[in-house]
Parts: sequence; structure tokens; C-alpha cells
Amino acid sequence: MKSDSRLYLRQMTVKVEEALLDTPVVFVCGPRQAGKTTLVRQLVCTDRPYLTLDDHTTLLAARRDPVGLIRSFPKAVIDEVQRAPELLLAIKRLVDEDRHPGRFLLTGSANIMALPAVADSLAGRMEILPLLPLSQSEIEGCGTNCLDKLFSGEIPRISSDGSGPTLQQRVLAGGYPEVLTRPTARRRTAWGRHYVDALIQRDVRDIAAIDKIEHLPRLLRCVAQVAGQLCNYSLLGGQIGIDHKTTQKYLAVFEQMFLLKRLEVWSGNHLNRLVKTPKVQFMDSGLLSILLNLSDIRLPQDGKVFGRLLETFVHGEILKQVAWAEGDYRLMYFRDKDKNEVDFVLENHAGNLIGIELKAAASVSKSDLSGLRRLRQASGDAFQQGLVLYNGPDTLPLGDGFWAVPIAVLWDVKE
Repeated sequence: MKSDSRLYLRQMTVKVEEALLDTPVVFVCGPRQAGKTTLVRQLVCTDRPYLTLDDHTTLLAARRDPVGLIRSFPKAVIDEVQRAPELLLAIKRLVDEDRHPGRFLLTGSANIMALPAVADSLAGRMEILPLLPLSQSEIEGCGTNCLDKLFSGEIPRISSDGSGPTLQQRVLAGGYPEVLTRPTARRRTAWGRHYVDALIQRDVRDIAAIDKIEHLPRLLRCVAQVAGQLCNYSLLGGQIGIDHKTTQKYLAVFEQMFLLKRLEVWSGNHLNRLVKTPKVQFMDSGLLSILLNLSDIRLPQDGKVFGRLLETFVHGEILKQVAWAEGDYRLMYFRDKDKNEVDFVLENHAGNLIGIELKAAASVSKSDLSGLRRLRQASGDAFQQGLVLYNGPDTLPLGDGFWAVPIAVLWDVKE
């Protein structure tokens, strides 16, 4: 794997360039240190000044006189715009006067569209593009996207001989560029702890009114312990002495900062047989491993622990490919009241489904198909195919539209 984030080609670059050609405002959002500033700086021209709201003087100007600042820079890159959401209303006024495409390229480390004051201010004027930490295909320097292939009916196969980092190494490292430059687990852990502390002490105050901010690090560690499981707000809050409504509010803040995501359950025609509780998933397996204090040395032999990390890893890889895919896909999971479950369900704009079950082992058994079979039964003709992603080298048919597919297909597709 490469170690210099400046060398990574980001797959979202093309989408950002396309959006600038026909949309007045383009907003690149994602977690801090995922590479947003590096990406937009590559797109800055001499006629597009760069402003960052991490600069104290610029932030002061943005908050005191947002209209005046925007009129001074009618075409600009504005970094970390969530620090002064007042700017969005000023941008709206200027864009309404001149709808010329590509006027403002914004970045943000929080989903500012979740803020009620700005949710509708730029509707129809702004395209939002997520930039998550590096995908494995970006780390490897290839443009792999297996989702479009799957929905076209193609079953992708891997091309490599399995050389390179092991699956465990990839899962523990995750995709934050800075983590990939750290040579040891101790140094990665130091970065991760500083990263979380900085987010909570600085960025939370920009997007939410939190009375007891000291609860947030403790809650985040509690959530890490149940990553990939059904979201029980009362149980989580009870561990640190807060009620379920406060817990739900705090998790929404973590989600707004792109630390985690609540994965919704797929629902079809048989709603009475489905569980509607979301799962909580972290966005990056490397950060989750840091929160759990895990490394190659400290990873327990219990396969369930690595299985949870692996599910987070695959969740992140799929989300990244959803972001730059040609098709429009929604990621969910499946679980019915009989506890039949499928780890991931992808749905395209036509309502067609692909079920993805995940297995950390190097082989697949008949029982691994049980959840996929129930998903097919529940979804009927919408079910397109079912995959069991496993830690093996071969793509193999399992009959009835089910396949065993290597996890490596997420970053290594044979063309």
C-alpha cells in the first residue's frame, strides 16, 4: 500500500469536476482528514481563491459579515464551511442573482444539510458529494467499482495472486490517509485518540448544542463495543447515565460528523415480518479498531471480534463505491422476526436487490445462504442475486442465483 496521501487518485474527482460544469454550488463533505482539502486544492485555479474557515480571521469575517465576505469572493473554494453555516444563506443570495455553474466549491466535515437553518437554503442550487476515507481500490491505485457490474448481471472475479497486505492488515488500517503513514499500531492509536478528542472539542460545538460534552467520548467507546449490532439507545445511554432521547441525539451528532452511520433495514411487502430497528456501523474499520484498542498483536482469537471489524470494513468499502458508481444505489440490511439476516442489501433506483452476506472464513457452507434465501423469498422478483463474500481466492457458483465471491473483489476486479 502507498504511504503518501498526495499520490492517491480519488475516484470522486471526476464527479466533482462534472458537477462544477453545470451546478452553481458543489459541496464535498466527509470526515476530517479524509482528503477533502487535498482534492479541492487540486481543482483550484488562479481565478478561484481558496478560503479556509479553520483560519481564525477568515472565520471571524464569515460570522460577522457573511454577505460582505461572499461578495468579495464571488467565485471561491471555501473549506470547512460547517464552521459558519451563515455563509450558505449569503451564497444563496449571490447564486440567485447569477446561476453561473461552478461558482462555489465547498467542503465540510459535517453534514450541514442536517441543520434546520440551512437544510432548504440551497435546494436545487447545490450538489452534495461525499468523500470518505480512502477505499482499498484507491490505495491500490485502481478504479475498481464492482457494484455497477453486479447490477448489470456480471459476477466479478479477482485478477491478482493474493499478494500485498493481508485482509487483517487492511481491516485494522482502514482508509484514513494519515493512519496509513503510521508505521506501528502504537502510533496509529495515538493518532486516533488525538483525532477523536479534536473532533469532540472543536467540531461538535459548530453543529450542536451539547450540555455535557464529556459524555461524548465515553458514548463513542460504548458504541464501538456494539458496532454492527441493532441500535438500542436505552442500553447505550444507560452505560453512561443518559436517557435514550439524549443518546439518540448524540448518535445523530456522530453521524453528522461521518464517524458512524445508522444502517436502515430493507422493507418490502411483508412489513409485519421485518425488524425495523437500524444497525449502527462505523464508517472506518481502522478508527473502530483504535477505539477498541485492537492491533495485529492484540486481536483476540475469537473470530466474532474480527468478524465485526470486517463487517465495518466492508460497509465502508461499499459506501465508497456507492458514492462514485454510475448507478444510484441505496445500502441497507435485512432481518426478519425469525432472526434471519443478511449483512447488506443493495437496492438500485428500479427497486432491484442484491443481497451480500459476509464471512471471514476461507470457505462457504450451506448455512451461509439461509438469510439470502429468506431475503429472496421476501423480495420476490426484485431479488437479482445473492453473494457470500468470503476470504478465499475463487468466484464459485452456489446454484439458484447465489455465488461465493472473494472479499478482494471490492478492490481487485478482473477486467
